[in-house]
Amino acid sequence: MAKNAEKIIERYGDGSREENRNSGERADYIMEYKYTKKLLDNYISPDSNVLEVGCGTGYYGMYLSNKCRKYTGVDISPGNINLLNKKAHDNSIDNVEAFVGDATNLTECNDSTYDVVLVLGPMYHLPQDERMLVFAECKRVCKAGGIIMFAYINKVGVYLGGCLYETDKYPNKQKNKSLLVEGIDDTRDSIYWFTMPEEMENDAYKHGLTVLENLGVDFVFIPEMFNQSSEKKEAWTELVDFLCLSKSCTGFSNHAVLICKNQ
Repeated sequence: MAKNAEKIIERYGDGSREENRNSGERADYIMEYKYTKKLLDNYISPDSNVLEVGCGTGYYGMYLSNKCRKYTGVDISPGNINLLNKKAHDNSIDNVEAFVGDATNLTECNDSTYDVVLVLGPMYHLPQDERMLVFAECKRVCKAGGIIMFAYINKVGVYLGGCLYETDKYPNKQKNKSLLVEGIDDTRDSIYWFTMPEEMENDAYKHGLTVLENLGVDFVFIPEMFNQSSEKKEAWTELVDFLCLSKSCTGFSNHAVLICKNQ
């Protein structure tokens, strides 16, 4: 089990925090979800058997319910799972199920079972050694030739956000050490961990995965711009479309998604 499992469960509690985040109107959340869903649409078919590790309260599960054959969600927080299963029940969705589990040890999942494995949250909360366990478990449960998608938080994207919006704290040498070297948010007690695109790709290669794409899904300097006039917003949207398709821009994103093929 992840070393910080108790802290993560405490943070997400009864699931209301994640549910409120999913329904929020902050532009950065909208951007992250919008472009992640665009990537999902490229890799999930009506015949796909999908596993989402770290499924939260089912934002993507509800979205994918009519796009895949079966969706299974796993999350370390019982509150999140209770809300997801309730939504599936209340909406009479019979191809969605979810259970409590740990991304570092998917004991409930059989080998070579899923066409697509989504990891759109756990890498945010795990140090590098435990991220390696997640890579291994996702490879194990994914079918040969299947797709595995890992979301992660970029060190540089977070740091630049601090420089833009927390000018009293950034830059400084302590942040250089904690964030750029250790990859941890030193203000939130081992809850958030950060990495870099090349580090994620190297971990994928170590597990015999083929990297297909590694793209940003939100950019820290963009959200405020979406509150401008419709003409300006349209122009900014075109820019974000361009950034999210450019691998060279990935390291400047706040959140990014690594897409791999299992061998």
